[in-house]
Amino acid sequence: MSDTPDLTLAVFAKTPLGQQEIQSRSMGLAPLVRRILVLIDGKRGFPDLAALLPEGSDAGQILQELLAQGCVQVMSQLKAAPVSASQEVPVASTAQAADAEEGSGASSALNGLPPVSSRSLKDNDMARNFMINSINAIIGQNMRISLIHDIFHSDTTEKLREVYAAWESSLANTGMGAKRLPELRDKLFKVL
Repeated sequence: MSDTPDLTLAVFAKTPLGQQEIQSRSMGLAPLVRRILVLIDGKRGFPDLAALLPEGSDAGQILQELLAQGCVQVMSQLKAAPVSASQEVPVASTAQAADAEEGSGASSALNGLPPVSSRSLKDNDMARNFMINSINAIIGQNMRISLIHDIFHSDTTEKLREVYAAWESSLANTGMGAKRLPELRDKLFKVL
């Protein structure tokens, strides 16, 4: 798993096989998969490609299929390469790094929330499920495994608030996520 690049940060280019597939259509790719293959130009990253898909489409799954078929390759990463499982950063460090990137905007957003002690176990479960489901729905399943892991293992509201900045940052880095972030944040803050 540590050799697999984070597709949400990848810039893709067609391989010679991918270029041949555009001409020949010999692989029988689904129309949406073929459309993404055509749009891949060596300059567009995951967020740009995901924004070009109809709502509800899983860009991650499409790109994984194209990678598996050998039609595309990862050219570069938009940001620093993700931390491998053996070098995983603790949840607090991830949140602190994201806070620094966001100019502590995420932590200031959390300042208006009720005290952690006022949140029930049910609130915590609802917040955790909401965060995981929003990442999976907008970014795609299996795309931010370390973030999903951190959210899933945040068994208290305090820990969920620590990982909030990474959740917000991940969504803000995608076209649909950035557009829906205010609405998602409002819903999450009702239970976080």
